[in-house]
Amino acid sequence: MADSAGATEPIHIMGAGLSGLAAATILAKAGKDVHVHDVRADSGARFDGDFQALENWSMDADFFQQLEQWGFDASQFRATEFQVVDLIHPDDVITQPKSDRIAYRIVERGTAEHTIDQGMKRQAMEAGAKIHYKSRVKEEDCTIIACGPKGTSAVAYGEIFKTSHPNHIAFQMNDKLAPGAYSYLIIVEGVGLICTCLWRKQSKSERFLNETIAWYEKHYPELDRTPIKRVGGKGDFTINQRYKQDGRYYVGESGGLQDFMWGFGMRMAVWSGVLAAQDILGECDYETEVRKQLLPYVRTSVANRWLMNRVGDGMFKRMCRRWMKDQEKRGDGLVWIGKLFRPAWYKTLLYHLVTPFMLEKDSKAMGRGVRRMPFRKAKRRDVWQQSPEAEKIGQQWDDVRRGGGKISFANDSDEPTISSE
Repeated sequence: MADSAGATEPIHIMGAGLSGLAAATILAKAGKDVHVHDVRADSGARFDGDFQALENWSMDADFFQQLEQWGFDASQFRATEFQVVDLIHPDDVITQPKSDRIAYRIVERGTAEHTIDQGMKRQAMEAGAKIHYKSRVKEEDCTIIACGPKGTSAVAYGEIFKTSHPNHIAFQMNDKLAPGAYSYLIIVEGVGLICTCLWRKQSKSERFLNETIAWYEKHYPELDRTPIKRVGGKGDFTINQRYKQDGRYYVGESGGLQDFMWGFGMRMAVWSGVLAAQDILGECDYETEVRKQLLPYVRTSVANRWLMNRVGDGMFKRMCRRWMKDQEKRGDGLVWIGKLFRPAWYKTLLYHLVTPFMLEKDSKAMGRGVRRMPFRKAKRRDVWQQSPEAEKIGQQWDDVRRGGGKISFANDSDEPTISSE
């Protein structure tokens, strides 16, 4: 719990994402000489204006209340609140989990002024942290490692579009359109995102996005979609034996601190950055607090992911029915899903039983005992031809691309085309 970086010695942070910037802000406020390094040209540059969700059901504390307690100003970025969500069943039935509480906050990722990345960057700089972009540093020369994903366990493909449709969010469980995962629709202030996530490695991956867009076009006829660009991202899911090694703190995705089931990670990214800074300032022990505050949720998500990997649309349908039945009973659509995400003794037991078979050792983890969830192979049911409607969506995108529309991924999810830089 000692100040490992010393009273005057500079503290170097590798990565100017949410976890690195959170740590930098707290340390700089405490008077430390903080230097943040990132290989990219700006914070949020590995994203391309896509939307991401901050869920608000897995823990008792509201994340924005936590931000305030840690000294952050959430008004520095745009966050759109939703209390009602369309839940799309595998058989295309649409129901609505709802709550008096906030279910989701949607934030934008990227380099625009209103994104969460830029909001956190401004706070770090105002606190006195120095940020060095296009700066490559060695891991062993840094105190905090916050450089995001290194491997690939899952990918996501999306299309950003203009729309006159009001703000909306929809979450779809469909193993054909999103193998082992889910798809979603988010609309905020006239801009929409349709995205599909793939937890199984595929060829001709663009067909999944085309088919997903075609589905939403059919079932949301007032979507009024004008494509802007297509975006992609990847998730790297790991379990670490040690979160602090040789005086280095591994935070956020670099420390495997995220949700294995559906990929939520922003909350744990900021939280782990805060804990690392507090350890350096002598206020806590990082290893102890990560294991106490965050790891139970990560382990629960590993157990959930193991179960998700072994079911299909039949079980997804039963999950949707139970979710809505519980809402009918309790009058709150967040209780059932909250229980799914929260630690329980039987999920801890399942975690210990399945991880030896589910995760693979990472030999390049500098002795931290990292085990990674591999990108799983496709199943026979993943091989199918696009519908005529999906082919039209693809042709529409080809026209947009010829007119200057940008795309940040290649066609196959087994190609290393979704950059982590």
